[in-house]
Amino acid sequence: MEISAEQIKKVREETGVSVIEVKKALVEAKGDEQKAKAILRKKGAASAEKKSEREIKSGVIEAYIHDSKIGVLIEIGCETDFVARNTDFKNFAHEIALQIAATNPLYVSKDQIPQEVLEKQKDLFEDEALSDKKPKNILDKIVEGKLEKYYQEACLLNQPSVRDDSKTVQDLLSEIIQKLGENIKISRFVRFRLGE
Repeated sequence: MEISAEQIKKVREETGVSVIEVKKALVEAKGDEQKAKAILRKKGAASAEKKSEREIKSGVIEAYIHDSKIGVLIEIGCETDFVARNTDFKNFAHEIALQIAATNPLYVSKDQIPQEVLEKQKDLFEDEALSDKKPKNILDKIVEGKLEKYYQEACLLNQPSVRDDSKTVQDLLSEIIQKLGENIKISRFVRFRLGE
């Protein structure tokens, strides 16, 4: 299969992944750019998983103010100062701050949700399903589905990106890890709204 330089350039610009990796993905996808991007996303997630054990020693604190009414401070860590000063890394931090301003998540990830909050949500969803007279045999599936929706609202990494809802924030994080080749972690954030 012949892969054109234009295809490689286009996919590289959209993903930021190296030319070699883009070409491999396009060959594997038989020239289908959308499939190639999906392959690269999958590889990015695997790459992020491998790098997740590496120590975070640097990073940035990004501030974003929206319309003088909403403010966000976010800490994003990386392994080196070199990456912390990188334009792509800074742009990523800014995009995540925008995401937080727009969506108001409560936690970075599911594992930060206190157990008592999770139990309370499960009980609430179960009570809703029972009051709607749903059969008991599908109750667990209903609660599980509602919990997944809750994670999408409450957990930053589970949220669809405000710029591209075909990707989650976790997908964006995996992409930047793959692009920059370092462990990157969204450590914490705080969101302020005037009067709250």
